[in-house]
Amino acid sequence: MRVITVPPSTPFRPPQGNRLWQVYVLIAAGCLTTMTGGVVSPVLPEMVQELALSPQWAGTLVSIHALAIALFTPLFGWLADRIGKRTVLIPSLLLYALFGVAGAVMNTLPLLLTTRVLLGISSAAIAAASIGLLATLFEGAERSRMLGYATSAMTIASIIIPIVGGWVGATEWRYAFYLYGFGLPVALWAAITLREPSSGGGSLLDPEQNQTLFATLRRPAILQIYGLIVIAAAIVYTVVIYTPLYLKEIIDADPALNGAVLGIRAVGAAVMSAFAASRLARRFGVQQTIAFGFITMAFMLLTIPLLNELHWIIPAAVLFGMGFGITIPNIYDILAGLAPSEVRATVLAVGTGANSLGQFISPLLLGPVWNSIGLTAVFYSAGAIALILGLQMAFLPLTSTHQP
Repeated sequence: MRVITVPPSTPFRPPQGNRLWQVYVLIAAGCLTTMTGGVVSPVLPEMVQELALSPQWAGTLVSIHALAIALFTPLFGWLADRIGKRTVLIPSLLLYALFGVAGAVMNTLPLLLTTRVLLGISSAAIAAASIGLLATLFEGAERSRMLGYATSAMTIASIIIPIVGGWVGATEWRYAFYLYGFGLPVALWAAITLREPSSGGGSLLDPEQNQTLFATLRRPAILQIYGLIVIAAAIVYTVVIYTPLYLKEIIDADPALNGAVLGIRAVGAAVMSAFAASRLARRFGVQQTIAFGFITMAFMLLTIPLLNELHWIIPAAVLFGMGFGITIPNIYDILAGLAPSEVRATVLAVGTGANSLGQFISPLLLGPVWNSIGLTAVFYSAGAIALILGLQMAFLPLTSTHQP
């Protein structure tokens, strides 16, 4: 993603002393935000079975936090700039631990959803404050490198967390919720370690930039890219939410196996994002590469209901992750290229909100399909959407690829 690209010619000097420990604690906080959704998915089948949850709404347990993150991250970013990022971060870590662990003792869907929303709000505050403080501690190319390292750490966390969540929840699904308790030691670590540099405060965006921002956000091409992000996230969350349920149904998979399959999917995404997405785009064009990624995801989604043995399901999960890893970085690259430099960060932040929105709407759209037709229809529906979008990207150019 262009937002974390680093000029290779600039020498790197790693942070020293206390500042290094501050980087560590901020990265740990960022990894907690990755854990918000990754812990629940492997144990969702057990929750549905034990609590007799409605198929139409059960999937929202995995995605409801994403809506809270989309809505509240800008608010907490604004608040952190005014009262201090450290001031926002430490209480939010404590609340993260409280609301996360509280899910272990909830026995009804409304109560579980309430704790998940509050956990999502806490996660939004952590995300806004931690990334803001990390960006405040460093400048220039050094800041880009630190953001890149943080992104890499969270990618690794997205691989490990479902595996750990499934392993912990294999004995009892409620135990997986105790992993959110790691917010407590991270809060203590942050209280001891973090020191926020003084700044002049002020708004996130200079008043004279407002007109440029609003004009950019209204452009058809920008809106089209946001739509792509929403749909891509909804497609990906189809696998995150419904694959464990499908594996439980066909091979009686336990949470440990579900977590391993989800982790393997993330490996495919991470490898392609890091090593192939940009190379394919340079060779075949960004839009054609995105189309290939969507078609790959579609093929895997349409194939999954035909697979009933683990040694075929695992490669399908990896290939699906690879398709996602090709698609998302190039979508964000187009978005960054369309945005004027002075508002690029804000435009990309809205894209992040669009990603969270897509995660949230996935079970809202597909839950009724599962409830009325069955799990296989969920995969066929999502696969058809991905295929249509891939073919559209392959043969129809975007509205505009030039900045205003």
